[in-house]
Amino acid sequence: MIAYKDLKENYHKGRGAQFNPHNRFAKNDYVKQHDEGIDDWEDHPQKTSFILGKSKSIVNKVDSPDVGMAYSLNPYQGCEHGCTYCYARNTHEYWGFSAGLDFERKIIVKTDAPELFRKFLERKSWDASTISLSGNTDCYQPAERKFKITRQLLEIALEYKQPIGLITKNALVLRDTDLLQELAKLNLCTVYVSINSLNESLRLKMEPRTTTAKQRLKIVEDLSKNGIPMGVMAAPLIPGLSDHEIPAILKAIASAGAKSAGYTVVRLNGAIGGIFNDWLRKNFPNRFEKVWHLIQSCHRGNVNDSKFSDRMRGDGNIAQLISDNFKLHCRLNHLNEKRVMLDSSLFSVPKVQLSLF
Repeated sequence: MIAYKDLKENYHKGRGAQFNPHNRFAKNDYVKQHDEGIDDWEDHPQKTSFILGKSKSIVNKVDSPDVGMAYSLNPYQGCEHGCTYCYARNTHEYWGFSAGLDFERKIIVKTDAPELFRKFLERKSWDASTISLSGNTDCYQPAERKFKITRQLLEIALEYKQPIGLITKNALVLRDTDLLQELAKLNLCTVYVSINSLNESLRLKMEPRTTTAKQRLKIVEDLSKNGIPMGVMAAPLIPGLSDHEIPAILKAIASAGAKSAGYTVVRLNGAIGGIFNDWLRKNFPNRFEKVWHLIQSCHRGNVNDSKFSDRMRGDGNIAQLISDNFKLHCRLNHLNEKRVMLDSSLFSVPKVQLSLF
C-alpha cells in the first residue's frame, strides 16, 4: 500500500498519468533521476506546451465496426484533459512521444486542418457521409480556446452543408451554439457529451482537467433548448468504480434533454494498462485488487480485448449485468427511442466567384 505522505509528495497535481511509459516505437529510454516537485498547472517547468504541426490529411476513414462512426476528424493530437483511461494515448507514440504525461503536456495543433478539410470535401468521390469530430481526442479541449480550429471546421461544414457529429466533455462547446444551431436546423449535426460519473471526487482524480458533471449536464440542457439533438456517452464505465451510477446518470441526462445514450466498458490496451494500473494503485489502494479483477472479468481474464463487438462492451457476467442495467434504465427514461439520421442530400461545394479585376 502506498503511504499518503508519499502520494502527496510525488503526485503530479492536475494530471491523470503520473509517469511516462516507454514508447514502444522508440529505440532509447530517457530516465529522469530527480523530480523537481509536483505539477501545479501553471508554474511547473513541464507545463503544457503546444506544437504547431502539419498533416498530409485530416479526415480518417474508421474501419472498426463498433465505434459508431465512419469518418473522424481530429484537430488536436494529445489532450490536456488527462483522462487516465483514454484510448487515444497510444496514438501519441506514433508522434515520438509517450502515452503518459507527454500525451497531456505536449499537444500537437493541426493548424492546417481547415484548409485540408476544404480539400477533402471538394473531392469528386466524396459522398457527404457524416464526419465525427473528436473520434480520437477532444476537439474542445483547452487548446481550442486559443486556436479556434474546431470553430473554423464547423463554419466550413455549414458552408458545404456537411453532416457533422461530435463528442466532447468540455463546456467550451457552448461557445459555438450559434453554428451548431444553424447546422441542426438543416439536420446536419448531433452532439454527444461524455459523462461516465456524477461523482465529483472521482472525476477530479480520473479526468483532472475536464469540466464537472454538473456543467456537462448544463451543456446537454442548453444545447437541447437550442434545438440541437443531444446524446450522452457513459464511457467508459469502470466496474467497481462507476458502473453503479448507471441509473443516476441516465435519469439525469434524460431530465436535461438528452434523447439518446450509449456506453462502453473500460478497456486498457497498449500503454494504457500500465498508466491506469499505476493511477488506480495510487488513488484507490484499498480497492485496487477488486476493481482490477472486475475489469479482467470483462475481457476474458485480461484488461483488454481486441475482438470486435466484445472489446467495447466486454464479455462475461459483469459485462452482461452492466448491459442489462443500461438497457433497462434507457427504457425507463425513454432514451434511444428514435434514431437521428443526418441529411447528406444538401451537401454542395460552394461556387468560387472569380473577380473581374
